[in-house]
Amino acid sequence: MIKPWRKISSKLLGDFRIFTLRSDRKVSPRNGTEHEVFVIDAVDWVNVVAVTPDNHLVMVEQYRHGSDTVELEIPGGMIDSADSSPEATGQRELREETGYEGSNAHIIGQVFPNPAIMSNTCFTVMVDNCHCRHSVQFDHSEDLINRLVPLTDIAELVATGKIRHSLVVAALYHFELWQRGLRKVPGRIPA
Repeated sequence: MIKPWRKISSKLLGDFRIFTLRSDRKVSPRNGTEHEVFVIDAVDWVNVVAVTPDNHLVMVEQYRHGSDTVELEIPGGMIDSADSSPEATGQRELREETGYEGSNAHIIGQVFPNPAIMSNTCFTVMVDNCHCRHSVQFDHSEDLINRLVPLTDIAELVATGKIRHSLVVAALYHFELWQRGLRKVPGRIPA
């Protein structure tokens, strides 16, 4: 059975506003040797599957600095300390980025973005009955365009590489599982 590695020490290497980098010394339970590992600590994130009454998905196009590309994505962002829950963050991000709001926000999935080197969780929040009721309120570094995409087009957009953001693809898979009845209980999934 695989066992967790015991942490001996931890040292902050840098604070970069949206994440910190630390070095941990850990002991392998298999052979007792010490290893230095690097961990990116970031706040938890939320992606929003926002569905309109006429079965469209509220999506955004935005430029991404890491890939130097414009990507078709679902709304999302970081959970702020003022947010009471991932669901509240999802509703806030949906409203700020798209002007849409809806009802019945609930968690339909969660993933570790990259558990090899990151400590955070990304929640998928579904919001029903979405309507555009507000003007957008972009963060200082956001530049987005709203897109309403028929739900029937989503699988093809992923299959043809039009949707490439890995966390968005994971969120859309959680949505597919929810549609198929395999996600029966809303709320946080046990770790």
